[in-house]
Amino acid sequence: MKYIDKEFIIKEMLPTIKRIAMDLSNHLPPNVEVDDLIQEGVLALISSLEKYDPKRASLKTFVLKRIKGAMYDYLRKMDWMPRNLRRSMKIVEQKIYELSANGRIPSDEEISKATGIDLKEVRRVKNEMVRKQLLMLDEYLSEDIGIETHDTDDPAKQAYRETLFEYLREVINELSEREKLILSLRFEHDLSLKEIGKVLNISESRVSQILSSVFVKLRKKLEGLV
Repeated sequence: MKYIDKEFIIKEMLPTIKRIAMDLSNHLPPNVEVDDLIQEGVLALISSLEKYDPKRASLKTFVLKRIKGAMYDYLRKMDWMPRNLRRSMKIVEQKIYELSANGRIPSDEEISKATGIDLKEVRRVKNEMVRKQLLMLDEYLSEDIGIETHDTDDPAKQAYRETLFEYLREVINELSEREKLILSLRFEHDLSLKEIGKVLNISESRVSQILSSVFVKLRKKLEGLV
């Protein structure tokens, strides 16, 4: 097996690990420490170097998947969301799905009236929904779909991941061109909601509304598979 200079690779990868952690932290509440995410990433890098097989994948591809996977696992275990917020999120999410049945994206005022939840609280809930679902979709698109161990040696897990990823692509293809464009700008081009708004000449809150509606659609379509 080819010799790997682990110390050199760790130094080389540290800026990338910090960038990934910072990007994730932009969608998380202030109580989530960036340093904790960085630590999880570094530990995952060290562990992955022990398991790396150059016959299976390039080193960068191999370690990046495990670095991001470790950060997602940490966030899942942390479960930062209060129970009452989680309850409100389920109510708002269901109402968005119902009101979007005719293809029209409901306003915050409509959601507030339909759920009986204060308008300010609806907006807070939707912000948290976007945070959570940006992470969820980013994880799907990274092909680390629901596999906590991120172990590609298990054929059953690999088959499950491939099936789910293929189904996700099919679901995304059913979205409108505008919705697909917003997903592309966010996940392929890594634009913030504010930057997407400038590109499309709409407000940041409108981008958030559209994303919320898209995430609800995707979640409903994927129910039973994840």
